[in-house]
This record gives sequence, C-alpha cells and structure tokens, in this order.
Amino acid sequence: MFQYLEKAIMGMAFLRVISGSLEIFAAILILKYNDVEKALVVNSSLALIGPIILIATTTIGLFGLAEKISLKKIAWIFGGVACILYGVKSN
Repeated sequence: MFQYLEKAIMGMAFLRVISGSLEIFAAILILKYNDVEKALVVNSSLALIGPIILIATTTIGLFGLAEKISLKKIAWIFGGVACILYGVKSN
C-alpha cells in the first residue's frame, strides 16, 4: 500500500515544490504591482533562484546515485550543468 521513497527523491521533489511556489508567488506579485519596471525586478529575482534550484536538485540526485555511477560520469554531469548555466548567462 505505501511505497518507500528515497531521501534523494524527497529532497529533489521538495526543492521543486519550493521553486514552483516561488514562481507562483512571483506571478502574484507581478499582477499586484501592475507595473512593468517592478515586474522586471521580480522576474530578474527569479533568474537568480532558478540556477540555484537546478544545481541543488542535480547535486541531490547525484549523491543519491553516487554508489551506482562512476566519479568520471559525475564530473561529466556537473560539467554539463556548468555548460547550461554558462550558455544561459546573460551579459
């Protein structure tokens, strides 16, 4: 009847719930302020939170898989995440 959920899965899901809640809260703030400049500030704040959540969930997932995959593959995954973050970085 009850399924055992791994700690890594629970941590990753919790971070995604927090992230989604922040997104909804930001949308409510944007609607409340009804001002483009303030909406851009709120939206820019989310741009800081997104990569942090991405890195945190990836790290939790990799720690959950640590005994199943090699150190070389973990390094490749972190390298891929770093490339994603570099690619979306706005200058």
